[in-house]
Amino acid sequence: MQKITGPNPNIIYPLKDYNKIIFLKNFVKSPNIIVGDYTYFDDRRNGPEKFEEYNVLYNYDFSKVKLIIGKFCAIAAETRFIMTGNHKLDAISTYPFPIFQEGWESAYNIFDLPVRGDIVVGHDVWFGYDSLIMPGIKIGHGSIIATRAVVVKDVPPYSIVAGNPGKVVKKRFDDATIDRLLQIAWWDWNIEKINRNLPLICNLDIDALENAE
Repeated sequence: MQKITGPNPNIIYPLKDYNKIIFLKNFVKSPNIIVGDYTYFDDRRNGPEKFEEYNVLYNYDFSKVKLIIGKFCAIAAETRFIMTGNHKLDAISTYPFPIFQEGWESAYNIFDLPVRGDIVVGHDVWFGYDSLIMPGIKIGHGSIIATRAVVVKDVPPYSIVAGNPGKVVKKRFDDATIDRLLQIAWWDWNIEKINRNLPLICNLDIDALENAE
């Protein structure tokens, strides 16, 4: 029997002879973007290597926020994360004069603009094609973000979000099962244990998964 090892999370292209899917953490350069092991990004048009350029929007050098993505997430093409981009609302004009300098920086301190906080994505989250995540959003473990959903509110674990604005249309499991899955937290197992229990992770026998060794 062939020994199960799984792919090396530190390789660039996990599929042999195919360069449109990458393990994302190996391409991230911005210090405020953190990606877990085995999370992949699939982009056949722009090339997945350009994730930070095309898919993380308004990530300015002066940004105060982070994008944190957990392990074992699947990110489809055109998924975008809006990091910041707040404008002044308590004034006649929303125009961001200070960013253009040349004396306009005296209008107000750009660093005083409110921010909604970090975007935090849990583990085992699936992003459908062209989904859009707004600033400050928290997405729970095991969630599914449907194609072209615009996520404007936090997403509870194991929820399915669809539409614009995005709404929870369904929970993948009942509350008791979700609680059990969060306690199991299989994504935190070492890779050897994950490999031994792949048939259980890819099935619906919660009792067996709880007793996995």
